[in-house]
Amino acid sequence: MFRMRLVTAAKIAVILVWAALFVVLLQRDYFVKRLDLHENAVLERAGQESFAGVYFQDERIGYVKNDLRQGDDGRIRLSQEAVLNLFVLQKNYPVELQVQAGLSSDFLLQDFSFAMSSPFYTMKASGKVTGNRVDFTLVNGKEKISDSVMLASPPFLSLNQRGYLLRQGLRAGDKVRIAYFDPLTLSGKDTVVEYQGLVKTLIKGRIHLLHQFEENFSGIRINSWLDDSGKVIKEESPAGFVFLSEPEFQATAISRKGQDILQSVAVPYPGDLSQLAGRQEMAYRLDLPDAAGFALPGGRQQWQDGILTIRREELPAADAPVCREARDELAATPYIQADHQKIKALAAKITGQIASPMERVRAIARWVYANLEKRPVIGIPDAVATLERGMGDCNEHAVLFAALARSAGIPARIAAGVTFHAGAFYYHAWNEVCVGGRWLSLDTTSDQLPADLSHIRFVIGEIQEQVKIGALLGNLKILPAGGDDR
Repeated sequence: MFRMRLVTAAKIAVILVWAALFVVLLQRDYFVKRLDLHENAVLERAGQESFAGVYFQDERIGYVKNDLRQGDDGRIRLSQEAVLNLFVLQKNYPVELQVQAGLSSDFLLQDFSFAMSSPFYTMKASGKVTGNRVDFTLVNGKEKISDSVMLASPPFLSLNQRGYLLRQGLRAGDKVRIAYFDPLTLSGKDTVVEYQGLVKTLIKGRIHLLHQFEENFSGIRINSWLDDSGKVIKEESPAGFVFLSEPEFQATAISRKGQDILQSVAVPYPGDLSQLAGRQEMAYRLDLPDAAGFALPGGRQQWQDGILTIRREELPAADAPVCREARDELAATPYIQADHQKIKALAAKITGQIASPMERVRAIARWVYANLEKRPVIGIPDAVATLERGMGDCNEHAVLFAALARSAGIPARIAAGVTFHAGAFYYHAWNEVCVGGRWLSLDTTSDQLPADLSHIRFVIGEIQEQVKIGALLGNLKILPAGGDDR
């Protein structure tokens, strides 16, 4: 049972990215920069509901409901509800997201609240907007964090209608940049939208003539099809899910058992990795979109001409110092709360009087591996909530280790990519620490220091960076590089 849970925890990382990409699709329609909106006509339709079915592998697994109301004071209220039923490793995981937003009569965002819940996880965020600044409060588990973020411009609401894009006078090939605030990652983002022109699109057996837009978000290409009024009829992304505009009775008829998400996005490998533990070096041929957008070279990884070579690290001496230049990887963040009293107290208890940086790394890694129950948690991981729950998948292991290590004076960061299991590569997250002048890998989910040679890193950082993995889903191939593996 423990081995099964460990495998589950190691394979679940892609669900975090999948959920984050879902919220990207959900939220970017709302917290956007004003281009040339002229959306006052939408007020005449205020009070109407709209629905969209959410599909994965041709199965309807969720829906989105939007409701817009105008009050007597002229203010506008948006209510949005999203329901997902994720099928992961033969189990159903219900996920719910809710958004409430208040706007001025000219669609300037004034306040918002966002909530996400799934088994073993709840997260709430709320905020107010003053000019270009968004002041927000995040509640994750029992912890509350308050902070602010500056955007490039005041965020406006564009509703689920995108007629503003059609009124820009765009021609096929023209591009426009949009800025927005993402309440899931609590950060500002930019996205570039390119108009593809009027195209014939097949939807449920019928051909529609629609305006196609292609959006580039963190290297991920998202396609949208709009009718002449600007209503989104269809939307899809490489993560494998599709939004379709539908009447309520269709959108809410959710399948209770669809395609297993993890199995659907696993990357098959035709090579032999049975003797992986005895090798000092592995080489893989990677076929992927836009390699420049990923953190392939660096540390134990070398990237050249489509070949990624990974060399097993030699651990530094016990007295090797931490890297002084890696100051950013010692700082606390909203989700890696290295300065929280609970984290500081536990780090001190684990490391005690241990002077050697590497021995501190070993002690913290052993503690995280031994004390976290290996169980999927679908949500945005943070260190304090993970410590309180005492459970998590690879994401929770990585974020808790990073917080404890930073609190103990060890520069630590999160790496995300893939690792091998049972004939295929699955998306995964682990850690790197900087000791002895170089970054070293370790995996507290599987108790590996250093991590084995099947850990292929694509990104470095928290969820803001990990969402880039969405560009790989369905687009990554991993093959043996040829020659002798040493």
